[in-house]
Amino acid sequence: MQPDKTNLFSVLELDTKIVKEALSEVYEALEERGYNPTNQIVGYLISGDPGYISSYKDARGKIQEVDRAKIVEILLTEFQKNNK
Repeated sequence: MQPDKTNLFSVLELDTKIVKEALSEVYEALEERGYNPTNQIVGYLISGDPGYISSYKDARGKIQEVDRAKIVEILLTEFQKNNK
């Protein structure tokens, strides 16, 4: 950091990083347990029922730490970025 420059802090970048890490860890845990991670995560996002997510490797706890609406927002934003 330079003392004569103003540094910018982006909440969106931090949120995106947190969501990506959580989804990646949950996806991996579900896959290891033999589930279809995409189906399970979509089921959770639509219903809000944490029963769709295994507690293996604390996957359920990790995904519940992130607001479902924030997950959907970031997924849509990333989709739009990758499809321009």
